[in-house]
Amino acid sequence: MAMDTGAIGKMVIDGATKGVPGGVAPFALDDVAGHGWNLLREDLPLPVAVIRESAMDHNERWMHRFLELSGAKFAPHGKTTMSPQLFERQLASGAWAITLATPHQIQVARRYGVPRIVLANQLLGAPAIRFVLDELHRDPGFEFYCIVDSVEGVERLGEAVAAHPLTRPLTVWVEGGAMGGRTGARTIESALAVARRVRDFAPHLALTGVEGFEGLLEADSAAAQDRVVADFLGYLCEIAAACDAEGLFGDVSPVILSAGGSAFYDMVVERFRAALPGRETMVLTRSGCYLTHDSKMYTDFFARLRARTRLADNAGPGLRPALEVWAYVQSRPEPGKAVLTFGKRDVSYDAHLPVLEQWYRPGTHQAPIPCPPGGVVTGLNDQHAHVRLPADSPLAVGDMVSVGISHPCTTFDKWQVIWLVDDDYRVTGAVRTFF
Repeated sequence: MAMDTGAIGKMVIDGATKGVPGGVAPFALDDVAGHGWNLLREDLPLPVAVIRESAMDHNERWMHRFLELSGAKFAPHGKTTMSPQLFERQLASGAWAITLATPHQIQVARRYGVPRIVLANQLLGAPAIRFVLDELHRDPGFEFYCIVDSVEGVERLGEAVAAHPLTRPLTVWVEGGAMGGRTGARTIESALAVARRVRDFAPHLALTGVEGFEGLLEADSAAAQDRVVADFLGYLCEIAAACDAEGLFGDVSPVILSAGGSAFYDMVVERFRAALPGRETMVLTRSGCYLTHDSKMYTDFFARLRARTRLADNAGPGLRPALEVWAYVQSRPEPGKAVLTFGKRDVSYDAHLPVLEQWYRPGTHQAPIPCPPGGVVTGLNDQHAHVRLPADSPLAVGDMVSVGISHPCTTFDKWQVIWLVDDDYRVTGAVRTFF
């Protein structure tokens, strides 16, 4: 089953859709370029979210060069964008699978034909299990992988498959976790107990790999965090070696070792490549935020990645922020303050507040220029951004300002439609999200 997102392009939108000008006759998403809109010409209501296509194209090329140099495979996390159009693009450019996190996300992905899904989560609950089994029955070409971290979870899956047998086993990976962290077996012994229980349910279940997520591990400094992550990846390798020693992978080849969010995928590749000497393995990373990158959190993480490995430089110029939110200066109520027309309903704020980047004064500037120095977003209301400015800042009511965000996942989920723009901010297309 190949992906087919054509129906998304035929979806009709109008002025009731956030980011669409009022009074515009309803039109199909695919027809947006025909309107000839340009953000800088004030054809769009602000705030508005846009993706610069040139930056996104660059990021995609960079990641695939990095993966070619490292020898790893890639299953980008779809929860970042929840855009099947972008899933299709990622798969067409070489992604091995799309990673997802919830039953809803699986349903969206399957509606538009994602052929291989990694559920980086526990498959739990009768409706979710039933949907996955039905899809595996319906489509012989569909591949699905999920994780297990408890004997009880294995038993629920095994019993469900036994009641509705497949022509192939449901493939699972043992998840390792860190004390105080999220899901995952905390000890080698508990991980082995899970893996042995998977074996008990053969031929309904098959253990094909080991998985973990290192992105939420914290420490007092960047260097200490790198050590914590390295230790955790070593623990996942120990789980894999212990499972292999007991023959719990059976004749599976290759064994899949998967981790790597958007911050430490270089360490994952380096550590996992040597995890099972003499056994064919596939290292699978799952960065989702690389596609649009950001202007703070992942920019900082990427600088650390570049310092850790030469592969980053060998892959060429690094990742670039592609996702921007534009707004107006709507008030200068005090000499050292501006209020902009965006807020918590428009941008992410769970990691860091947005960063002022570009300034454009309609009728004066020929193109956006860097924001005057000294401006800092200090707080957000639902629809207002508070900005501290030098008293002599030239920003004025009616000026347009773009902000870079930190953590793209929680900006994407605030927009049903995000415009694609060229470097002159002409609208060239659109992506639809399904949060």
